[in-house]
Amino acid sequence: MKSHKETHQRYTHSFKIAAVKLAEHPNIQTQDVALALDIHPFMLSRWKKEYRDGLLKGQPEKVIKIMEEKVYEQKTIRELDKRLKRVERENMLLKKSMQFTSDRNKTSSSS
Repeated sequence: MKSHKETHQRYTHSFKIAAVKLAEHPNIQTQDVALALDIHPFMLSRWKKEYRDGLLKGQPEKVIKIMEEKVYEQKTIRELDKRLKRVERENMLLKKSMQFTSDRNKTSSSS
């Protein structure tokens, strides 16, 4: 019987601090940072608490600009997805309205 060893990703303090700094930005949501960095939002929230409590110290990773770009891409994707869903709902309503009007015209013209 083989032993199953779980693998856990280890993150440096500087990576965690960079993620926290991004998540603290007023125009960026924690979930966007978590998605962009492929980490669980609860983990990021825990890092934010550790940072506030002084348990995470140091400088953010130098790749923070790359992280920032990934976060903004994620944010843009989420916003575009919202717009697409809204437009799809509007399109469905327009189709139903057109069908209703067409059906109504058919019944009134046949009477």
